Amino acid sequence: MSEPTRVTIVEVGPRDGLQLEKSFVPTARKIELINALTRAGIRRMEATSFVSPKVMPQLSDAAEVMAGMERAAGGVYVALVPNLKGTQRALACGADSVKIVICTSDTYNRRNVGMPLEDSLKSCTEVLAAARQAGKIAEVVIGLSFGCPLEGPVPEDKVIALVNRVAEMGYAEISIADSMGLANPRQVRSMMRRLRREFPRAHFSLHLHDTRGLGLANVLAAWEEGIDMFDASIGGLGGSAVVVAGATGNITTEDLVNMFHEMGVETGVDMGKLQGAARLAQEIIGRPLPSHVLNNGTPAQFYQKVREDEARKAAQRS
Repeated sequence: MSEPTRVTIVEVGPRDGLQLEKSFVPTARKIELINALTRAGIRRMEATSFVSPKVMPQLSDAAEVMAGMERAAGGVYVALVPNLKGTQRALACGADSVKIVICTSDTYNRRNVGMPLEDSLKSCTEVLAAARQAGKIAEVVIGLSFGCPLEGPVPEDKVIALVNRVAEMGYAEISIADSMGLANPRQVRSMMRRLRREFPRAHFSLHLHDTRGLGLANVLAAWEEGIDMFDASIGGLGGSAVVVAGATGNITTEDLVNMFHEMGVETGVDMGKLQGAARLAQEIIGRPLPSHVLNNGTPAQFYQKVREDEARKAAQRS
């Protein structure tokens, strides 16, 4: 399997990272964060979500965010949508792409979006048709692909069957999500190898959580199977606690970018500016974030700091 020499980082912090913050983040600050990420070289980003404000009050300013943010040439600014109505709102506000989530678990799907899985699949058909009519991209996320807190481990065959349903609808962009941070590298390798083999026309991406410290290991396993697109959240913001608690943060954007850069894989992202965006995210939410690179720097920054410290010590001794 050929390992990609370039990967796309999908920044989900402005949506997935902020959506469960208890204190409302002012619209201007959301836009400031999005702009900082764009200036750092991020070219695919979940900017917001057009769900009901009653369900997700933190993102009730979706239209204002879409109208106020800077857009890079060639950038794809994605909006999460729950159904056709949300899709129509997102497209009217200039979303380049819409993303809808369905769960492998019917129990979780009912709690998450208030409808059985079969009804969500019908919504997928409507969302795809609306996006195509507008000349935009539609992506489907297969949530809980590696385990459901309510129904337990999810068999690989169940994921394959669900992917087959959405592929038959015409979805070409399919995201496989470890929504609760339950996956391990062997599972990820097996799943992605099989998906790429059985659905060669589809483009697969991964949405991972670092709940149990395996986030980057799972990325590496998928990358070795040819996957070239990964979701990540600035500073490690976010977590899946809409239905049940227990899935802490998404994988951290700057940690992911650092890993790929150290391996010689291109991302198109400026690390220094990305770290600046992470510091901004930390300032906006007012608490420390779990990012390793934010707290410890890149290897090059570490070496530089040690040299400067040693030079300072030498100067003090002389």
